[in-house]
Amino acid sequence: MIREPFLDGWTVGPKLGAFEAPTAESAPRAVRLPHDAVRDLPRSADSDQGVHTGYVPGGVFEYAKSFDVPDAWRDKTVRLEFEGVYRDAVVVLNGDAVVHEPNGYNAFEAVLDPYLRYGQPNRITVEARAHRDSRWYSGAGIYRPVHLAVADPLHIPLDGTRVTTPDIDADRAIASIATTVRNGSRHTRTLRLTWAVSAPDGSEAASGTAPVTVLPGSDAVARVRLAIDLPELWSDTAPSLYRVRTTLAADDGDVIDTDAAAFGIRRLQVDATRGLRINGETVKLRGACVHHDSGPLGAATFADAEDRRVRLLKEAGFNALRSAHNPMSRAMLDACDRHGVFVMDELTDTWTRSKVAFDAAPGFAARWRHDVDALVAKDLNHPSVIMYSIGNEILELATPAGSAWSRRLAEAIRERDDTRLVTNGINGIIANLDGMQTDAAPGDGGEPEASDPNTMMAAMGDMMAAANASELVTRSTEESASVLDVVGFNYAESRYELDRELFPNRVIVGSETFPSRIEKMWELVERLDHVIGDFTWTGWDYLGEAGIGRVDYSDEPGYQPTGTAGPYPYLLAGCGDIDITGHRRPVSYYRETVFGLRSEPYLTVHPPRYHGRPTATTPWSWDDSVSSWTWDAEPGAPVTVDVYAPAEEVELVRDGVSLGVATVGAEKAFRARFETEYRPGELVAIARSGGREIGRTALRTAGEPGLTASVEKSEITADGLGFVAIALADPDGVVPSGADRAVTVTVEGDAELIGLGTGRIRTEESFAGPSVTTWNGRALAIVRPTGPGEATVTVTTDGLAPAVASLTIARPASP
Repeated sequence: MIREPFLDGWTVGPKLGAFEAPTAESAPRAVRLPHDAVRDLPRSADSDQGVHTGYVPGGVFEYAKSFDVPDAWRDKTVRLEFEGVYRDAVVVLNGDAVVHEPNGYNAFEAVLDPYLRYGQPNRITVEARAHRDSRWYSGAGIYRPVHLAVADPLHIPLDGTRVTTPDIDADRAIASIATTVRNGSRHTRTLRLTWAVSAPDGSEAASGTAPVTVLPGSDAVARVRLAIDLPELWSDTAPSLYRVRTTLAADDGDVIDTDAAAFGIRRLQVDATRGLRINGETVKLRGACVHHDSGPLGAATFADAEDRRVRLLKEAGFNALRSAHNPMSRAMLDACDRHGVFVMDELTDTWTRSKVAFDAAPGFAARWRHDVDALVAKDLNHPSVIMYSIGNEILELATPAGSAWSRRLAEAIRERDDTRLVTNGINGIIANLDGMQTDAAPGDGGEPEASDPNTMMAAMGDMMAAANASELVTRSTEESASVLDVVGFNYAESRYELDRELFPNRVIVGSETFPSRIEKMWELVERLDHVIGDFTWTGWDYLGEAGIGRVDYSDEPGYQPTGTAGPYPYLLAGCGDIDITGHRRPVSYYRETVFGLRSEPYLTVHPPRYHGRPTATTPWSWDDSVSSWTWDAEPGAPVTVDVYAPAEEVELVRDGVSLGVATVGAEKAFRARFETEYRPGELVAIARSGGREIGRTALRTAGEPGLTASVEKSEITADGLGFVAIALADPDGVVPSGADRAVTVTVEGDAELIGLGTGRIRTEESFAGPSVTTWNGRALAIVRPTGPGEATVTVTTDGLAPAVASLTIARPASP
């Protein structure tokens, strides 16, 4: 089989109607896939998509590409494998419609055979559209990779090899392998499948073979059970991966097709007494919800960007990710497998009742089985996936019809994969809107104050806990919860102890929780055996739901409360532990401390210019403190300093003089707060417990800053990405706050700039570059190779010497 990336040579432009004449504005432009068609469109306050997408408009787009089809392909089957097109994709070859895939997150195939013209160029087009169909930034277009596959009519289809490990002992494990063979020919064929399993170190672990007879126009499944001696188990602390290579051969031994799949060997158990166990060991899920966009790249999905996100989230203390609220990309699943991160993969944000005007709900009843099939087929070999979520805050969940849908979806998942757990992100308030009296509730897509459930939940405040623990929620959600292996609760920690009494066999996970309450959430998770983890909203900041985590100062001239909706030009949500460039915010270090993974104290400072002023926040806000002791403030200006520490007390010392001792946890667990004065120099926090020092950390005022540019990896492959961290820093690497300036990035050699951004949540700057204004002294440039070779990235700004970073670009590794 030939299977190769199909990423170059495309154009994209607005999709014109059948009788529309092209104009200069509609002229297609050349692009390389993956590509987000809306990232660089002009934003405005009156965008039809509004706050949900960060005021980025939608549209209808047409991708086009011509490619040669040789005569030698006449006896082959030719298909395109799309990992995702957002959304309502229509694939057309030489003017004929090939396939329609409404779901913007499903992988799908376009079988081209009936429409190919051999010995000449063929033209393929792909239509995609986005318009008021998402509650967050979705992007648009062919945003995930595409592959061209040319195979014998007898072949192994996409996701054709499934591996499970149903029988595991210390001395051996059984790998149960099932491979589908597809016969597109007119003849019955008897073939031979051979499987070879390699261990994590590359050595052969097991092998087997079996004949398979396939009738014309049909599929056949061949199975084998292989014993693997002394198996290396996959877990979050030891993510050992095996690999099976499958060979399909004719009677004479000629190889017809091959396939490869990675898998892990692990035991998964859960109950209300011992919680979640992986390989017999109890695990608490330190979870983060993540949306699918890649920050400065928009929605475009690159393997290196997904791997970087997973790696940095793991380093920050998370061991689990929830894909909110759609199926996770294949690249991110691969990264979770490699790095040892558990996954809750989510099917959808809606069932049959819409949340926004043009979402997928109207077609759900007709398409749900197809969507379930796509989710499970993508996930079933990934050891990182431990839970399927069948939905998020489903509006109809508490009705009899919703209960029936809950059961139908859960059982459909189990029919396809009974080796994993089934959950659902239940919000008892959202599920009972008709039975609750609130000042704000989702409507029909009007103004954010009326249509956004986030605004409603923020307005409820402390009433949320009481409402979620009400008899109404208990009674109305019982059946939908009973069909699950693990009950996911969104913002409903008030049910954790209650349900231990009401439903003693119920296992619970906090599928979505407020970031500012992690110390309360984690205390419950650690204390209650039946609560297996917590997933904060959110681990990595994202585009859209603009300003949901912002901090406003309500005495600002012209300030107007807007609920949770940030007015234009807010672009980012502003609620991630890690910002869109990969820089950890203070909340990330607080969470790491709460998790018990950090003993060193963390120092963060509230901006002196806002000292004492009233703030307006949302339940998803943290604060706007920065780990810096460099401020544009007069010496002696009052300032608030926070220290996060797993200690009893913290002493704050400035230039060798003690500023006093504060009790940790006096106002908030794991935090000591000081009111002091800003004076340039060195600020040191010393944490103590039982009179003994357990750690200290320091901040120093920055000297004269220079411009720096550093690559995360000096050598990348031609199918990868280069990440270049830009900073205004003094010679010791100290980055000042409040000294931001515009920087310009140029790339020479065998690469191009494809993304440039900062963590600033309110901006009108483009991610396309070549210039951006730093945020708290930092920015990130992302470059994409155009081939093997060398590339030089130069960053300039007025008044400072340029910064230069170099990349070596190697050929991609063989598959």
